Order: sequence, then structure tokens, then C-alpha cells
Amino acid sequence: MMKKSRTRAAHAVILPAFDTTRLSDSVKRFLTNGGCSILIGESRKEYLARKVSDHRKSTETADTFLRLTKEAANLAGVVLVAVDQEIGGICRMHDLTAHFPDVEELKRYEADSFEKICASIATAAKDLGVNCFLGPILDVVTGQNPWLSGRTWSIDPDEIARISSAYIRGVQTAGVAATAKHFPGFHNIALDPAIEPGAIVTEKADSFKPGFIPFADAIGNGVELIMVGPSIVEAFDSEKPASISPQIIGMLRSEFGFKGVVMSDDLDSRATLRDCSVEEVAIDALNAGSDYLLIAAIDRQLERVVAAICSAVEKGDLAEKRLIEAGAKVRALAEKYSR
Repeated sequence: MMKKSRTRAAHAVILPAFDTTRLSDSVKRFLTNGGCSILIGESRKEYLARKVSDHRKSTETADTFLRLTKEAANLAGVVLVAVDQEIGGICRMHDLTAHFPDVEELKRYEADSFEKICASIATAAKDLGVNCFLGPILDVVTGQNPWLSGRTWSIDPDEIARISSAYIRGVQTAGVAATAKHFPGFHNIALDPAIEPGAIVTEKADSFKPGFIPFADAIGNGVELIMVGPSIVEAFDSEKPASISPQIIGMLRSEFGFKGVVMSDDLDSRATLRDCSVEEVAIDALNAGSDYLLIAAIDRQLERVVAAICSAVEKGDLAEKRLIEAGAKVRALAEKYSR
């Protein structure tokens, strides 16, 4: 029984990402064996363009999404279906929901009015089986950041907090979990951590204080998930990328008092992997206090990571209590937002 619980928990802590609206055989097995979430992502080309392709818009329909989300729910029982739905950035739901106001319009919106728009977008997504948004982005980008270029809309931390918290309240009231990203804030980074192993934030600790404002506000407004960023932030941990750093995740828990689900950003990011395998960083992330691991559903990678997690528990490299706790938190979130 304990081995079965361990295996189910190892599946539950993984968020598999893919860029189609079809479930691969690997993802189907994943959901059948205890997985309780999926991320309907975008292609690398779309990610770089910061928009969904015209071809996708013309071929994806409400029925396309419904078939996918219903199949996933049938396999998993309850399922958290996530998409990127960013203010001013990537909106994976494209024309299947209303659009956010553009950057100039945002400045004129009262928080209550914007909250209603976000609730409307979330309601349309929920009707299609989507119940988790990977947004809003809270990074206060005041320097270089090729990774987030075209995905942020302000450098005023108070304004980011005001609008982002309205987003959080709006979508969660409508039954869609929100994900604040990317802690501890990446205000200046010269390289793109998705593709550059040497991408590191070298700024001093004091420079992060303005960027903490939106995160504190998001937590105060009950955000369900916080995503931790993918690269080393030297001011807080000079050795481990934020996503797998006990110090940075510990800061989020203790200093900011966040009680929700901590998600590690894409563990396939080159700045996270550095000289390690995806399996190694997955175990590091869990040991660091992350509950939820974003991983590309390619080849047999899901199976390898699940096997590595279970093996780490058996060898004593990962506490079983930590794994069961993380799996239970993610599954509880899936159950809450599947109602």
C-alpha cells in the first residue's frame, strides 16, 4: 500500500507540459497512474513570438479543448488543467476567451473593473475544462531580461500589485487557480535561462525589495500557487537555481508566509539543469520544498522522473513524508478547482 501511495504521489507532483490538444500515450499512462494535472502549452516558436499562431487559432475550437479536458478528467478522476494566460504576454486560450485590455488601457482601469474582466475570461476557460492559469507575471523588470521581453507590462511595483491582485481575485472567484510568477523576481538578467546555462541574476539583495511588493500583495489576496524562477539568484543562493534552492523556497515560506503550492519553473530550462539531469533536479526541487514540478512531456521523460523520485525515497535521498505532503497539496488543489 505504501509503495502505491508513493507512486501516486510521485505522479501528482509533476505538471507535464505539451503543445498540442491531444493526449500522448505517455500522458495517458501518467494520468491513469496517479497524475492529476496537465499543462496545455505552446510551441517554442509561439513562445518566442509571445503569441499563439494563426494556424492554431484557426484549427483549435471550443470542442478541441473540451475533448482534451474531458478525456484527461476521465483518466485522472480530478485534473488540474493549466495554460499560460498572461496579462500583456502569452494567452494560450487565444480567441476562445475575451482578451485582456492592452497595456495602455490597463493604466486606466480601476481594480474592480479589471477583476470583472478577469473573472469573465476565467469563466469562459472553466467552461472548456481549464481551471488553472499560469499567471500573473509579477517580475518588475527594470533592466535586461530577454526571457520576459514582451511578457510584462509595467515597471511600477505598486501598479503591478494592484492589477495582478485584481487578476488573482477575479480568476479564482470564477473557479480558476492563479499562479504568481517568477519568485523572487527577475528584474535584471542578461541571458535567457530557458536556453543559456550561464543565465544568472547577479544583483544585490536590496535591489529585490521593490519587486517583493507584488508577491506580498498576491499572497495577501490568496493566490493558490507561486512559481519559483529557473536560474541562480546570487543574492539569496549562489549555488542552486531558484527553482531548486532551499534558501529561496524557504524565504517564500517563512518570510512571506506563503502556505499554498510552490511550483518549480520548467525543470528543462538550461539554467536549471546546468550539468544535471532532469531526474536529479526534480529530486533537488522536492528536497528544497517545492511541491509541483513543471516538466516537458517528451519521449519517456515522465516515466523516468517518476521512477527516479520513487527510487530516491527508497534510498533515503528524499523523505517519503515530503513527497506524500507535496502530492497531497497538489491533489487537493486539483480537487478544489475541479468542482
